[in-house]
Amino acid sequence: MGSHFQTVVDLDATAADARALAALGVDWLVREGIVRAGMTPCVPGAPLGHPPGDSWASAVEEADWEPTDGLRVETGRTVFDGGQGEPRYAVCPHCAGRVELATEDWDPVEEAWEPFEEAIAAWRASGRAVVACPGCGREGELPAWRWEDDHHAFGHLGFEFWDWPAFSPAFLDRFGRALGGHRLVVVGGKF
Repeated sequence: MGSHFQTVVDLDATAADARALAALGVDWLVREGIVRAGMTPCVPGAPLGHPPGDSWASAVEEADWEPTDGLRVETGRTVFDGGQGEPRYAVCPHCAGRVELATEDWDPVEEAWEPFEEAIAAWRASGRAVVACPGCGREGELPAWRWEDDHHAFGHLGFEFWDWPAFSPAFLDRFGRALGGHRLVVVGGKF
């Protein structure tokens, strides 16, 4: 079975401002009634999190079921990923060409994955990494690459919601404005 999560990653948060932005984001979510201020043991794999608030439905696309778990905030350099499985492709930030990372049968294409695996390890260690596109030959910063189903995001701040319905674009737009007009991406998955 497992638990599903959606991590709202702030792509513009820096290492220096992630904690302040995390507090700002949680304050906004509490004021909107999306989560509660008090923390409880409501997040898988973490001691405490913020449970859903009375207005949680204002954040989701369809309120066809109530969230069963809460919010955990992650700060610090993090590779946010979709949990189980890997993406089938990555998209170059320069030419928009697709780098196929898996076959139709989901077998990994090792020679395509290798530069990304090396870059992910480098980004974890230093916060900087580039990958050269096999199509156009240009190097792109790892965080600028796009992934199938937004399987990866690289950043310093993520709001991880467990077992919630899908978020609405309107909520994500409001949340981004509350964080100073920052760009957000949702990485979803299952553990």
